[in-house]
Amino acid sequence: MDSPEPGIHTQERLIGDLRLVIENAEELLKNTGQYSGILYQNARAKLTLALQAASEELARFEDKQLSRMIAATRATNDLYPHLNGEERLLQAFRARPD
Repeated sequence: MDSPEPGIHTQERLIGDLRLVIENAEELLKNTGQYSGILYQNARAKLTLALQAASEELARFEDKQLSRMIAATRATNDLYPHLNGEERLLQAFRARPD
């Protein structure tokens, strides 16, 4: 692979999928609160813990992604000081050979 593009798109897709799973789990928890059976309550407790862990992991992924974006922008600013802000931003996210 000559460019980081496939990995970036895969990470973005995974982050999007994780967001969707979290949203669906939150909706499930919201809509099953009226069930009082022990099996429902145990399942809800497990889902709540898993949802908290997934939310924390998503925050870590998003922080890393933001850090990579900031680093790419800084590197581009150093490489292309003659470009204006918008041109630098566009240049920062173009595929570059490693």
